[in-house]
Amino acid sequence: MIPPLHDHMLRQLGRTEGDSDTLQVLVRDQDTRRLLLLRALLDAAEAAPAAVCPPRSLDRLRQDWALLETAERADRTAVRTVLLHPLAGPWAQRCLRGLSGSGPLAGPGPGPELRADLDHLGALAAAAAIRVGIPFTTRLAAHDGLLSLPTLGALRTASEAVDITFSDGDLSIRQEVGEPLSAHTQPDGTTGSADPRWLPVLALPAVQSGIGPVPLDDVDPYRTDGSGLQPHGLSAATHIDDHERKAWAESWTGAAPLLRVGGEHRLTEAAVLLRCLVPLGPPPGSGPMGESAAHCSGTRREAFGAVLSSKPATPAYFASTLVHELQHTKLAALGALVPLHHEDPEPRHFAPWRSDPRPFDGLLQGAYSHIALADYWQRFALSARRVTHRDLAWAEHARCREQVGAVLPVLAGSAALTREGRVLVNEMITLYHRLDDCPPPTGHLARAEAYVATAKVIWQQRNGPHRP
Repeated sequence: MIPPLHDHMLRQLGRTEGDSDTLQVLVRDQDTRRLLLLRALLDAAEAAPAAVCPPRSLDRLRQDWALLETAERADRTAVRTVLLHPLAGPWAQRCLRGLSGSGPLAGPGPGPELRADLDHLGALAAAAAIRVGIPFTTRLAAHDGLLSLPTLGALRTASEAVDITFSDGDLSIRQEVGEPLSAHTQPDGTTGSADPRWLPVLALPAVQSGIGPVPLDDVDPYRTDGSGLQPHGLSAATHIDDHERKAWAESWTGAAPLLRVGGEHRLTEAAVLLRCLVPLGPPPGSGPMGESAAHCSGTRREAFGAVLSSKPATPAYFASTLVHELQHTKLAALGALVPLHHEDPEPRHFAPWRSDPRPFDGLLQGAYSHIALADYWQRFALSARRVTHRDLAWAEHARCREQVGAVLPVLAGSAALTREGRVLVNEMITLYHRLDDCPPPTGHLARAEAYVATAKVIWQQRNGPHRP
Protein backbone atom coordinates (compact mmCIF):
# COMPACT_ATOMS: atom_id res chain seq x y z
CA MET A 1 0.00 0.00 0.00
CA ILE A 2 1.36 3.42 -0.99
CA PRO A 3 1.43 5.92 1.92
CA PRO A 4 -0.57 9.13 1.39
CA LEU A 5 1.11 12.31 0.23
CA HIS A 6 0.75 14.65 3.21
CA ASP A 7 0.56 18.42 2.83
CA HIS A 8 4.01 18.95 4.34
CA MET A 9 5.37 16.62 1.64
CA LEU A 10 3.55 18.58 -1.06
CA ARG A 11 5.00 21.83 0.27
CA GLN A 12 8.49 20.32 0.17
CA LEU A 13 7.97 19.34 -3.45
CA GLY A 14 6.65 22.81 -4.26
CA ARG A 15 9.97 24.23 -3.10
CA THR A 16 11.64 21.69 -5.47
CA GLU A 17 12.91 19.80 -2.44
CA GLY A 18 11.70 16.56 -0.86
CA ASP A 19 13.24 14.37 1.80
CA SER A 20 13.71 10.64 1.34
CA ASP A 21 10.29 9.75 2.79
CA THR A 22 8.53 12.18 0.46
CA LEU A 23 10.36 11.00 -2.63
CA GLN A 24 9.77 7.37 -1.72
CA VAL A 25 6.02 7.98 -1.92
CA LEU A 26 6.50 8.96 -5.57
CA VAL A 27 8.85 6.05 -6.20
CA ARG A 28 6.53 3.43 -4.76
CA ASP A 29 3.63 4.73 -6.82
CA GLN A 30 5.71 4.59 -10.00
CA ASP A 31 7.00 1.11 -9.15
CA THR A 32 3.45 -0.13 -8.60
CA ARG A 33 2.40 1.30 -11.95
CA ARG A 34 5.29 -0.49 -13.66
CA LEU A 35 4.38 -3.87 -12.16
CA LEU A 36 0.74 -3.38 -13.14
CA LEU A 37 1.86 -2.49 -16.67
CA LEU A 38 3.83 -5.72 -16.92
CA ARG A 39 0.86 -7.72 -15.69
CA ALA A 40 -1.37 -5.92 -18.20
CA LEU A 41 1.07 -6.88 -20.96
CA LEU A 42 0.79 -10.58 -20.13
CA ASP A 43 -3.00 -10.34 -19.84
CA ALA A 44 -3.17 -8.59 -23.22
CA ALA A 45 -1.09 -11.35 -24.79
CA GLU A 46 -3.40 -14.00 -23.31
CA ALA A 47 -6.46 -12.17 -24.64
CA ALA A 48 -5.04 -11.30 -28.07
CA PRO A 49 -6.25 -13.29 -31.08
CA ALA A 50 -3.84 -15.84 -32.52
CA ALA A 51 -3.35 -13.59 -35.54
CA VAL A 52 -1.74 -11.01 -33.23
CA CYS A 53 -0.04 -13.25 -30.66
CA PRO A 54 0.44 -16.74 -32.16
CA PRO A 55 0.46 -19.78 -29.83
CA ARG A 56 4.23 -20.13 -30.17
CA SER A 57 4.78 -16.53 -29.02
CA LEU A 58 2.31 -16.95 -26.17
CA ASP A 59 3.99 -20.15 -24.98
CA ARG A 60 7.35 -18.41 -24.98
CA LEU A 61 5.93 -15.48 -23.00
CA ARG A 62 4.58 -17.91 -20.40
CA GLN A 63 7.98 -19.64 -20.12
CA ASP A 64 9.78 -16.34 -19.68
CA TRP A 65 7.21 -15.18 -17.11
CA ALA A 66 7.67 -18.44 -15.20
CA LEU A 67 11.44 -17.85 -15.05
CA LEU A 68 10.79 -14.35 -13.70
CA GLU A 69 8.48 -15.75 -11.02
CA THR A 70 11.08 -18.36 -10.03
CA ALA A 71 13.75 -15.69 -9.78
CA GLU A 72 11.51 -13.35 -7.77
CA ARG A 73 10.76 -16.05 -5.23
CA ALA A 74 14.51 -16.40 -4.70
CA ASP A 75 15.44 -12.70 -4.62
CA ARG A 76 12.75 -10.08 -5.18
CA THR A 77 15.15 -7.14 -4.94
CA ALA A 78 17.42 -8.46 -7.68
CA VAL A 79 14.49 -9.10 -10.01
CA ARG A 80 12.98 -5.68 -9.37
CA THR A 81 16.30 -4.15 -10.43
CA VAL A 82 15.55 -5.51 -13.91
CA LEU A 83 11.76 -5.07 -14.05
CA LEU A 84 11.90 -1.53 -12.65
CA HIS A 85 14.81 -0.52 -14.86
CA PRO A 86 13.58 2.69 -16.52
CA LEU A 87 14.03 1.40 -20.06
CA ALA A 88 11.71 -1.55 -19.48
CA GLY A 89 8.86 0.99 -19.36
CA PRO A 90 9.02 2.09 -23.03
CA TRP A 91 9.35 -1.57 -24.05
CA ALA A 92 6.27 -2.65 -22.07
CA GLN A 93 4.14 0.19 -23.40
CA ARG A 94 5.24 -0.54 -26.96
CA CYS A 95 4.25 -4.20 -26.54
CA LEU A 96 0.90 -3.27 -25.05
CA ARG A 97 0.13 -0.93 -27.94
CA GLY A 98 1.06 -3.63 -30.44
CA LEU A 99 -1.08 -6.26 -28.72
CA SER A 100 -4.07 -3.96 -28.42
CA GLY A 101 -3.86 -2.78 -32.01
CA SER A 102 -3.66 0.87 -30.92
CA GLY A 103 -0.05 1.67 -31.77
CA PRO A 104 1.70 2.74 -34.97
CA LEU A 105 2.89 -0.84 -35.47
CA ALA A 106 -0.62 -2.26 -35.38
CA GLY A 107 -1.72 -4.24 -38.39
CA PRO A 108 -3.64 -7.31 -39.47
CA GLY A 109 -0.95 -9.70 -38.21
CA PRO A 110 1.93 -9.98 -35.76
CA GLY A 111 4.56 -8.07 -37.70
CA PRO A 112 8.26 -8.58 -37.08
CA GLU A 113 8.36 -5.52 -34.82
CA LEU A 114 5.80 -6.94 -32.39
CA ARG A 115 7.42 -10.37 -32.42
CA ALA A 116 10.79 -8.80 -31.63
CA ASP A 117 9.23 -6.77 -28.83
CA LEU A 118 7.60 -9.81 -27.26
CA ASP A 119 10.87 -11.73 -27.53
CA HIS A 120 12.50 -9.12 -25.32
CA LEU A 121 10.72 -10.52 -22.25
CA GLY A 122 13.11 -13.47 -22.58
CA ALA A 123 16.07 -11.10 -22.29
CA LEU A 124 14.54 -9.48 -19.20
CA ALA A 125 13.91 -12.87 -17.61
CA ALA A 126 17.46 -14.01 -18.39
CA ALA A 127 18.94 -10.84 -16.89
CA ALA A 128 16.84 -11.30 -13.75
CA ALA A 129 17.89 -14.94 -13.40
CA ILE A 130 21.55 -13.98 -13.82
CA ARG A 131 21.26 -11.35 -11.09
CA VAL A 132 19.63 -13.88 -8.76
CA GLY A 133 22.10 -16.64 -9.66
CA ILE A 134 19.57 -19.16 -11.00
CA PRO A 135 21.03 -21.53 -13.62
CA PHE A 136 19.20 -21.67 -16.94
CA THR A 137 19.58 -22.32 -20.65
CA THR A 138 17.62 -20.36 -23.22
CA ARG A 139 17.66 -19.06 -26.77
CA LEU A 140 17.33 -15.31 -27.32
CA ALA A 141 16.88 -13.21 -30.44
CA ALA A 142 19.36 -10.50 -31.42
CA HIS A 143 18.20 -7.33 -33.13
CA ASP A 144 20.18 -4.85 -35.19
CA GLY A 145 23.40 -6.65 -34.42
CA LEU A 146 22.99 -6.63 -30.64
CA LEU A 147 21.73 -9.11 -28.09
CA SER A 148 20.83 -7.07 -25.02
CA LEU A 149 20.60 -8.38 -21.46
CA PRO A 150 18.94 -5.39 -19.72
CA THR A 151 20.98 -3.76 -16.93
CA LEU A 152 23.95 -6.06 -17.66
CA GLY A 153 25.23 -5.45 -21.16
CA ALA A 154 24.95 -6.61 -24.75
CA LEU A 155 26.65 -8.90 -27.21
CA ARG A 156 27.69 -7.54 -30.58
CA THR A 157 26.71 -10.36 -32.95
CA ALA A 158 25.92 -11.17 -36.56
CA SER A 159 23.58 -14.00 -35.52
CA GLU A 160 19.81 -13.72 -35.30
CA ALA A 161 19.52 -16.29 -32.51
CA VAL A 162 21.89 -16.83 -29.60
CA ASP A 163 21.98 -19.71 -27.10
CA ILE A 164 22.76 -18.71 -23.51
CA THR A 165 23.70 -20.95 -20.60
CA PHE A 166 24.23 -19.56 -17.11
CA SER A 167 25.58 -21.45 -14.11
CA ASP A 168 27.69 -20.61 -11.05
CA GLY A 169 28.24 -17.03 -12.14
CA ASP A 170 29.48 -17.92 -15.61
CA LEU A 171 27.66 -16.94 -18.79
CA SER A 172 28.27 -19.00 -21.91
CA ILE A 173 27.00 -17.60 -25.21
CA ARG A 174 26.93 -19.60 -28.44
CA GLN A 175 26.09 -17.96 -31.75
CA GLU A 176 25.03 -19.19 -35.15
CA VAL A 177 27.86 -17.10 -36.60
CA GLY A 178 31.17 -16.59 -34.82
CA GLU A 179 33.03 -18.10 -31.92
CA PRO A 180 31.41 -18.74 -28.51
CA LEU A 181 31.83 -16.12 -25.81
CA SER A 182 32.17 -16.34 -22.05
CA ALA A 183 31.34 -13.68 -19.48
CA HIS A 184 31.21 -13.70 -15.71
CA THR A 185 29.18 -11.82 -13.14
CA GLN A 186 30.58 -9.74 -10.30
CA PRO A 187 29.19 -9.49 -6.75
CA ASP A 188 27.95 -5.95 -7.51
CA GLY A 189 25.75 -7.23 -10.35
CA THR A 190 27.98 -6.10 -13.20
CA THR A 191 29.30 -8.41 -15.91
CA GLY A 192 32.73 -8.66 -17.48
CA SER A 193 34.44 -10.45 -20.32
CA ALA A 194 37.82 -10.32 -22.02
CA ASP A 195 36.01 -10.64 -25.35
CA PRO A 196 35.55 -7.21 -27.00
CA ARG A 197 32.22 -8.35 -28.45
CA TRP A 198 30.70 -8.08 -24.96
CA LEU A 199 29.60 -4.51 -24.18
CA PRO A 200 28.99 -4.18 -20.44
CA VAL A 201 26.80 -1.47 -18.95
CA LEU A 202 29.14 0.97 -17.21
CA ALA A 203 28.32 1.35 -13.50
CA LEU A 204 28.95 4.88 -12.22
CA PRO A 205 29.64 5.18 -8.48
CA ALA A 206 26.68 5.84 -6.19
CA VAL A 207 26.10 9.46 -5.21
CA GLN A 208 25.54 8.38 -1.60
CA SER A 209 26.73 5.43 0.42
CA GLY A 210 24.27 2.63 0.94
CA ILE A 211 22.71 2.73 -2.53
CA GLY A 212 23.62 1.03 -5.77
CA PRO A 213 25.68 2.42 -8.65
CA VAL A 214 24.09 4.34 -11.51
CA PRO A 215 24.16 2.50 -14.86
CA LEU A 216 25.28 4.43 -17.92
CA ASP A 217 23.17 2.43 -20.37
CA ASP A 218 24.20 2.77 -23.99
CA VAL A 219 23.08 -0.68 -25.18
CA ASP A 220 19.40 -1.13 -24.24
CA PRO A 221 17.41 -1.29 -27.50
CA TYR A 222 14.49 0.71 -26.05
CA ARG A 223 16.43 3.59 -24.53
CA THR A 224 15.09 6.18 -26.99
CA ASP A 225 12.41 4.19 -28.82
CA GLY A 226 9.33 6.31 -29.48
CA SER A 227 10.67 9.22 -27.45
CA GLY A 228 10.40 11.80 -30.23
CA LEU A 229 13.83 13.19 -29.44
CA GLN A 230 14.49 15.08 -32.65
CA PRO A 231 11.48 17.44 -32.54
CA HIS A 232 12.62 18.53 -29.08
CA GLY A 233 16.17 19.34 -30.13
CA LEU A 234 17.71 16.16 -28.74
CA SER A 235 20.13 13.88 -30.54
CA ALA A 236 19.79 10.14 -30.94
CA ALA A 237 21.16 7.64 -28.47
CA THR A 238 24.74 6.66 -29.02
CA HIS A 239 27.18 3.88 -28.16
CA ILE A 240 30.25 5.16 -26.35
CA ASP A 241 33.79 3.83 -26.68
CA ASP A 242 36.33 3.32 -23.90
CA HIS A 243 37.65 6.88 -24.18
CA GLU A 244 34.15 8.33 -23.88
CA ARG A 245 33.35 6.04 -20.96
CA LYS A 246 36.37 7.40 -19.13
CA ALA A 247 35.27 10.96 -19.85
CA TRP A 248 31.75 10.25 -18.55
CA ALA A 249 33.15 8.63 -15.42
CA GLU A 250 35.49 11.55 -14.71
CA SER A 251 32.72 14.11 -15.19
CA TRP A 252 30.38 12.06 -12.99
CA THR A 253 32.97 11.90 -10.21
CA GLY A 254 33.20 15.68 -10.23
CA ALA A 255 29.43 16.20 -10.43
CA ALA A 256 28.46 14.37 -7.23
CA PRO A 257 30.19 16.82 -4.84
CA LEU A 258 28.74 19.75 -6.79
CA LEU A 259 25.23 18.43 -6.24
CA ARG A 260 25.79 19.00 -2.52
CA VAL A 261 26.53 22.66 -3.30
CA GLY A 262 22.84 22.96 -4.18
CA GLY A 263 21.85 21.54 -0.80
CA GLU A 264 21.59 18.07 0.68
CA HIS A 265 18.18 17.68 -0.96
CA ARG A 266 19.88 17.65 -4.39
CA LEU A 267 21.96 14.65 -3.37
CA THR A 268 18.90 13.01 -1.87
CA GLU A 269 16.80 13.35 -5.02
CA ALA A 270 19.63 11.97 -7.15
CA ALA A 271 20.08 9.04 -4.77
CA VAL A 272 16.36 8.22 -4.65
CA LEU A 273 15.17 9.07 -8.16
CA LEU A 274 18.07 8.51 -10.57
CA ARG A 275 18.14 4.93 -11.85
CA CYS A 276 20.13 5.23 -15.06
CA LEU A 277 21.76 7.63 -17.47
CA VAL A 278 21.35 7.24 -21.22
CA PRO A 279 24.13 8.88 -23.26
CA LEU A 280 23.05 10.92 -26.25
CA GLY A 281 25.19 12.20 -29.09
CA PRO A 282 25.94 15.91 -29.46
CA PRO A 283 22.77 17.91 -30.11
CA PRO A 284 21.74 18.43 -33.74
CA GLY A 285 23.58 21.33 -35.33
CA SER A 286 26.17 21.62 -32.57
CA GLY A 287 29.16 21.17 -34.86
CA PRO A 288 31.50 23.97 -35.93
CA MET A 289 28.78 25.52 -38.09
CA GLY A 290 25.88 24.65 -35.79
CA GLU A 291 23.63 27.16 -34.11
CA SER A 292 22.13 25.09 -31.30
CA ALA A 293 23.36 24.55 -27.77
CA ALA A 294 26.35 22.34 -27.16
CA HIS A 295 24.40 20.14 -24.77
CA CYS A 296 21.01 18.46 -24.70
CA SER A 297 19.12 16.41 -22.12
CA GLY A 298 15.65 15.11 -21.39
CA THR A 299 13.45 12.66 -19.52
CA ARG A 300 10.62 10.31 -20.51
CA ARG A 301 7.48 9.83 -18.45
CA GLU A 302 7.33 6.14 -19.36
CA ALA A 303 10.99 5.67 -18.31
CA PHE A 304 10.81 6.78 -14.69
CA GLY A 305 14.27 7.30 -13.25
CA ALA A 306 16.15 7.72 -16.54
CA VAL A 307 17.98 10.89 -17.54
CA LEU A 308 18.97 11.14 -21.20
CA SER A 309 21.90 13.47 -21.81
CA SER A 310 24.75 14.29 -24.10
CA LYS A 311 28.03 14.46 -22.21
CA PRO A 312 28.09 17.71 -20.23
CA ALA A 313 31.09 19.95 -20.82
CA THR A 314 31.99 20.24 -17.13
CA PRO A 315 31.03 18.57 -13.84
CA ALA A 316 29.17 21.76 -12.87
CA TYR A 317 26.94 21.46 -15.91
CA PHE A 318 26.58 17.74 -15.26
CA ALA A 319 25.25 18.54 -11.78
CA SER A 320 22.90 21.23 -13.10
CA THR A 321 21.63 18.82 -15.78
CA LEU A 322 20.71 16.33 -13.05
CA VAL A 323 18.99 19.06 -11.04
CA HIS A 324 17.03 20.16 -14.10
CA GLU A 325 15.96 16.74 -15.33
CA LEU A 326 15.18 15.23 -11.94
CA GLN A 327 12.66 18.01 -11.37
CA HIS A 328 10.85 16.78 -14.48
CA THR A 329 11.01 13.25 -13.09
CA LYS A 330 9.70 14.43 -9.73
CA LEU A 331 6.85 16.58 -11.07
CA ALA A 332 5.71 13.97 -13.61
CA ALA A 333 5.53 11.38 -10.83
CA LEU A 334 3.63 13.80 -8.59
CA GLY A 335 1.16 14.58 -11.39
CA ALA A 336 0.56 10.85 -11.87
CA LEU A 337 -0.18 10.48 -8.16
CA VAL A 338 -2.44 13.51 -7.69
CA PRO A 339 -3.97 15.80 -10.36
CA LEU A 340 -2.43 19.26 -10.25
CA HIS A 341 -4.70 21.07 -12.72
CA HIS A 342 -7.54 20.64 -15.18
CA GLU A 343 -6.28 22.97 -17.89
CA ASP A 344 -6.77 21.93 -21.50
CA PRO A 345 -3.75 20.67 -23.51
CA GLU A 346 -3.84 23.49 -26.07
CA PRO A 347 -0.28 24.84 -26.68
CA ARG A 348 -0.75 28.60 -26.38
CA HIS A 349 1.51 29.92 -23.61
CA PHE A 350 4.78 31.82 -23.88
CA ALA A 351 7.75 30.13 -22.22
CA PRO A 352 11.11 31.97 -22.42
CA TRP A 353 12.99 28.67 -22.68
CA ARG A 354 11.11 27.50 -25.78
CA SER A 355 10.42 29.02 -29.19
CA ASP A 356 7.05 27.27 -29.60
CA PRO A 357 3.79 27.76 -27.66
CA ARG A 358 3.49 25.51 -24.63
CA PRO A 359 0.48 23.81 -23.05
CA PHE A 360 -0.22 24.69 -19.43
CA ASP A 361 1.29 21.43 -18.20
CA GLY A 362 4.47 22.07 -20.16
CA LEU A 363 4.61 25.60 -18.73
CA LEU A 364 4.33 24.21 -15.21
CA GLN A 365 7.01 21.60 -15.91
CA GLY A 366 9.40 24.17 -17.33
CA ALA A 367 8.88 26.70 -14.56
CA TYR A 368 9.38 24.01 -11.94
CA SER A 369 12.69 22.83 -13.37
CA HIS A 370 13.97 26.36 -14.03
CA ILE A 371 13.22 27.63 -10.53
CA ALA A 372 15.19 24.67 -9.17
CA LEU A 373 18.05 25.68 -11.46
CA ALA A 374 17.81 29.29 -10.27
CA ASP A 375 18.10 28.07 -6.69
CA TYR A 376 20.98 25.73 -7.54
CA TRP A 377 23.02 28.34 -9.41
CA GLN A 378 22.47 30.93 -6.69
CA ARG A 379 23.87 28.54 -4.08
CA PHE A 380 26.74 27.73 -6.45
CA ALA A 381 27.54 31.42 -6.91
CA LEU A 382 27.50 32.12 -3.18
CA SER A 383 29.95 29.27 -2.52
CA ALA A 384 32.24 29.74 -5.55
CA ARG A 385 35.79 30.84 -4.84
CA ARG A 386 36.88 31.62 -8.38
CA VAL A 387 35.59 34.80 -9.98
CA THR A 388 34.96 33.06 -13.31
CA HIS A 389 32.89 30.32 -11.64
CA ARG A 390 30.95 32.88 -9.64
CA ASP A 391 30.17 35.00 -12.70
CA LEU A 392 29.03 31.96 -14.67
CA ALA A 393 26.76 30.86 -11.83
CA TRP A 394 25.24 34.32 -11.36
CA ALA A 395 24.54 34.56 -15.10
CA GLU A 396 22.78 31.18 -15.08
CA HIS A 397 20.84 32.06 -11.92
CA ALA A 398 19.68 35.43 -13.23
CA ARG A 399 18.52 34.00 -16.55
CA CYS A 400 16.58 31.13 -14.95
CA ARG A 401 15.01 33.40 -12.33
CA GLU A 402 13.82 35.94 -14.92
CA GLN A 403 12.44 33.16 -17.10
CA VAL A 404 10.39 31.80 -14.20
CA GLY A 405 9.22 35.28 -13.22
CA ALA A 406 7.79 35.75 -16.72
CA VAL A 407 5.43 32.76 -16.40
CA LEU A 408 4.56 32.57 -12.70
CA PRO A 409 1.61 34.99 -13.12
CA VAL A 410 0.07 32.63 -15.68
CA LEU A 411 0.45 29.66 -13.38
CA ALA A 412 -0.81 31.52 -10.31
CA GLY A 413 -3.74 32.99 -12.23
CA SER A 414 -5.12 29.68 -13.42
CA ALA A 415 -8.57 28.83 -12.09
CA ALA A 416 -8.04 25.21 -13.12
CA LEU A 417 -5.44 24.38 -10.47
CA THR A 418 -6.50 21.67 -8.07
CA ARG A 419 -5.98 22.14 -4.33
CA GLU A 420 -2.69 20.26 -4.61
CA GLY A 421 -1.69 22.30 -7.65
CA ARG A 422 -2.42 25.53 -5.80
CA VAL A 423 -0.22 24.45 -2.88
CA LEU A 424 2.55 23.53 -5.31
CA VAL A 425 2.44 26.84 -7.21
CA ASN A 426 2.24 28.88 -4.00
CA GLU A 427 5.37 27.20 -2.73
CA MET A 428 7.09 27.90 -6.05
CA ILE A 429 6.21 31.56 -5.60
CA THR A 430 7.61 31.49 -2.06
CA LEU A 431 10.88 30.06 -3.37
CA TYR A 432 10.95 32.66 -6.15
CA HIS A 433 10.71 35.52 -3.65
CA ARG A 434 13.22 33.87 -1.32
CA LEU A 435 15.78 34.11 -4.11
CA ASP A 436 15.58 37.91 -3.71
CA ASP A 437 17.45 37.63 -0.42
CA CYS A 438 20.69 37.32 -2.40
CA PRO A 439 20.19 39.15 -5.71
CA PRO A 440 22.68 38.74 -8.56
CA PRO A 441 25.04 41.57 -9.51
CA THR A 442 23.27 44.37 -11.40
CA GLY A 443 24.91 43.60 -14.71
CA HIS A 444 23.79 39.98 -14.70
CA LEU A 445 20.25 41.01 -13.78
CA ALA A 446 20.05 43.56 -16.58
CA ARG A 447 21.28 41.07 -19.17
CA ALA A 448 18.80 38.47 -17.96
CA GLU A 449 15.91 40.93 -18.17
CA ALA A 450 16.95 41.89 -21.71
CA TYR A 451 17.26 38.21 -22.66
CA VAL A 452 13.70 37.40 -21.55
CA ALA A 453 12.26 40.55 -23.13
CA THR A 454 13.94 39.75 -26.44
CA ALA A 455 12.76 36.15 -26.27
CA LYS A 456 9.17 37.33 -25.86
CA VAL A 457 9.38 39.69 -28.83
CA ILE A 458 10.79 36.94 -31.04
CA TRP A 459 8.16 34.50 -29.77
CA GLN A 460 5.34 36.92 -30.58
CA GLN A 461 6.72 37.56 -34.04
CA ARG A 462 6.87 33.83 -34.69
CA ASN A 463 3.63 32.71 -33.06
CA GLY A 464 1.40 35.79 -33.27
CA PRO A 465 0.68 38.57 -30.78
CA HIS A 466 -2.86 37.24 -30.21
CA ARG A 467 -1.47 34.49 -28.01
CA PRO A 468 -1.23 35.21 -24.29
